[in-house]
Amino acid sequence: MSTTESTVEKESTIQRLYFGLALEAQKQIPSYLQNPKKKVIILSGPTACGKSDFAMQLAKAIGGEIISADSMQVYKGMDIGTAKPSKEDLEAIPHHLIDFRELDETFNVVDFYYEARRCCQFVLSRGHVPIVVGGSGFYIHALIYGPPSGPPPEPELRKALEEEAEKKGIEVLYERLKAQDPQYANTVTKSDKQKIIRGLEIIALTGKKVSRHSWKHRLQPVTYDYRCWFLHRPKEHLYGRIDKRCDKMLEAGFLEEVERLEKLGLRENSTASQAIGYRQALDYLSSPRTPTDYQHFVESFKQASRHYVKRQLTWFRREPLFHWLDLDEHDPEVALDMIYQDFEKG
Repeated sequence: MSTTESTVEKESTIQRLYFGLALEAQKQIPSYLQNPKKKVIILSGPTACGKSDFAMQLAKAIGGEIISADSMQVYKGMDIGTAKPSKEDLEAIPHHLIDFRELDETFNVVDFYYEARRCCQFVLSRGHVPIVVGGSGFYIHALIYGPPSGPPPEPELRKALEEEAEKKGIEVLYERLKAQDPQYANTVTKSDKQKIIRGLEIIALTGKKVSRHSWKHRLQPVTYDYRCWFLHRPKEHLYGRIDKRCDKMLEAGFLEEVERLEKLGLRENSTASQAIGYRQALDYLSSPRTPTDYQHFVESFKQASRHYVKRQLTWFRREPLFHWLDLDEHDPEVALDMIYQDFEKG
């Protein structure tokens, strides 16, 4: 064998050993590192902080499509009170999970989980970036970690709880839920009959708190690499924005919208009828509608929005994946670049 042939054979042997070691090393790498998850951006934040406008800017900058995480924007006709995107925004950037349920149809957190995942996959298949936008901590938590599990409804127990709510008032059941599971009770409104009864039902059937039962052992995100941001502003500034937003909704015809939806069965939808603004408007429409009644309606509308902000802040302080971003402290360009850099470099 010539010196050249010997050298070539040695180099070939070294290459086989190298590739063999490389292959073995790759087998030792966790699968999530070998096949990195696709990235999905989540933008959340309290009511009136400016999430929607910011999401539009981000989508235009990085080629994104917006997936709504608002439990009420799914309903056709609930436009003004949910601050649904304008026609111009819908034409400028593709939006998903908006206007795809009739008022007499149900929509819950499990529905959202599967629909939002389907939308993420669709957006990624088009080569675009999914941007999930909304302030519902319950919905977003379900998207990240998987939907809550729980026992199927028990008809007799459900009937008993509903009858008790009719006789004593849903506030009494809320106080019971608050005593048994304050963490979960803090995520629902005092008038959300459906969630209050379901919470008490789960506790009665399982003997466990809803807050512990729903996502037990689910500590890692599923499906995607979620890049999560919580947009916020100082509370005193935020409350001023809420007041202006409510006033603009009323000027835009919010009460007329609720009157129209009432004729279509808004009161029969136990979830939609309890949405902030809509519940207060329905109460006003059932009143004598005096100037005093109107003044009380406007104030209760704004107060309910402020209370919701407090619950949102409390919820997201417990969410470890979220970076908090004060929109009053950063220029829009800087804030957008922070999210873009995080998305690119992870």
